[in-house]
Amino acid sequence: MEPLASVTDLQDRLGRPLTAQEETRAQALLSDASALVRSYTGRTFSRTDDDTVVMRAQQGEIRLPQTPVLGVTAVVAVGAGGAPDLPVIGWRWDGIDTIRTAPESPAINLPELWADEEYESYPGTYRVTYSHGSAEVPADVVAVVARMALRTLTSPTMAGGVTGETIGPYSYRTDGSGVGTAVTMTDDDRRMLELAGYRRKAGMTMTRWR
Repeated sequence: MEPLASVTDLQDRLGRPLTAQEETRAQALLSDASALVRSYTGRTFSRTDDDTVVMRAQQGEIRLPQTPVLGVTAVVAVGAGGAPDLPVIGWRWDGIDTIRTAPESPAINLPELWADEEYESYPGTYRVTYSHGSAEVPADVVAVVARMALRTLTSPTMAGGVTGETIGPYSYRTDGSGVGTAVTMTDDDRRMLELAGYRRKAGMTMTRWR
C-alpha cells in the first residue's frame, strides 16, 4: 500500500527541503510509520473497491471495519460442515457501516422447511463484499504519520532513542522518546488516533480474503 503521508508533507512540516541523505530514508520511514498506524487502527485509510471480508454477525448485525463505506455489493452466509455458502437476500445496509441481516436468525432467508438442526450449518458467519475508503487520507492521519517519520529522520544520532547532553564538565547519554533508526508510535500518537475514532472497536472478528 502507498504511504499515508508524502515527502512533501515532511518538507512542509520541516520548513525546508530534505537533504539528500534524508530523502533516501524518507520513503522507507513513511512506509514504516504508515504500517504502524494501519496495524494499530485496523484501517487502511485508502480507497479499496470490492474488498471481501468474512465476519460474524452479532444480534443480526454486521459492523464493517473499514470506513467510510462506499457501497455493499454482496452478503453471503458461509456454510460449515459441508453445507454450501448461501447468498443472503434482503439484507440492509444503513448507509454508514452496519449491515442488518435478520432480527432472529443469523442466517436469513433460509428455506423455512429446513429442520432446526440444519441451521447449525450456518453459524452466523458472512462473507461481505464492499467498497470503502476515501480519495484523500484524513489530515489528522497524515499529521501522525509525518510526525512519526520526522522524529526518526531528524534524530541527531543513529542509535534508536539515545540522546546526548552536556551539563558543565559532565556528559550524559539518556534514552529518549524512541527516535533513531526505527519508527515508533508514542502515547500521544495513539491518543490522537483514538480521539479521532480511528481505533477499531474490540470484539470484532474479521478475516480478509485476497
